[in-house]
Amino acid sequence: MEQRLRPKRPISAQIHRLVLLLLLVINIYPLLWMVINSLKTEQELTMNPFGIARQPVWSNYIEAWKVAKLGSYLVNSIIVTLSAVVLTLLVGALAAFFLSRFEFKSKGFLLVYFTFGMLIPIHATLVPLFIEMRSLHLMDNRLTLLLPYTAFNLPITIFILAGFMNAFPKEVEEAGIMDGCSVMGIFGRLILPMLTPALATAFIINFLNNWNEFSFALVLITDGALKTLPLGLANFAGQYNRSYTLQMAGLTIVLVPTLLFYLSVQKYLTAGMTAGAVKG
Repeated sequence: MEQRLRPKRPISAQIHRLVLLLLLVINIYPLLWMVINSLKTEQELTMNPFGIARQPVWSNYIEAWKVAKLGSYLVNSIIVTLSAVVLTLLVGALAAFFLSRFEFKSKGFLLVYFTFGMLIPIHATLVPLFIEMRSLHLMDNRLTLLLPYTAFNLPITIFILAGFMNAFPKEVEEAGIMDGCSVMGIFGRLILPMLTPALATAFIINFLNNWNEFSFALVLITDGALKTLPLGLANFAGQYNRSYTLQMAGLTIVLVPTLLFYLSVQKYLTAGMTAGAVKG
């Protein structure tokens, strides 16, 4: 009797699962192919590009690390990425606070203005940005990438934080005023702790965007001592384009930490994106 009452899984749900499984295989296979071929010799890669290596050549990773100078590029990427993320979150949180919790004439215009910033393609700004940075003598230093990374990530950051703050009750500010808090005191002591899930989401999005960014680094950075990982890998592929196994080893070195970072924080990304929708 219980088996008769148990609802059967609809065919549409089974098709949906099969489609998701197919998409999973399509996305994972190139990554596995890259890792497998990074452990081969050049001759084995040419003879058998789709098979597993008979004897893994782990020295490819050591050679790729040395040849592509991934150590210095890694340090540059960490410095630029974390600095830009911290600055973006600080400015974005302050802007979202005033746009969300205060009423003034140009509020609607500013919200549209920042939202419009998400629609501007990065490649359309490369030439004018290059001219501007050269005129300001900001080429080839730590600020070269910090400023554009912050500017282009501010719209999405403000959009996420302001939307999350809109769900906060007005009694929060009223309680702070009754306790003698200033505007910045309310922001620092009351709003920021409540904003933690949204800040985590914005941090993850900004980190991945800055870590993988290539166009600005290619146009604005010419000093080899300041290059980031994506730009370093591009130079590696151009200079040593005959050694495909070393290229794949270098790509694997860069890709694996990024995947591990995303897999470890994806629950915070989901929680931050949905938390604002269930408050109120």
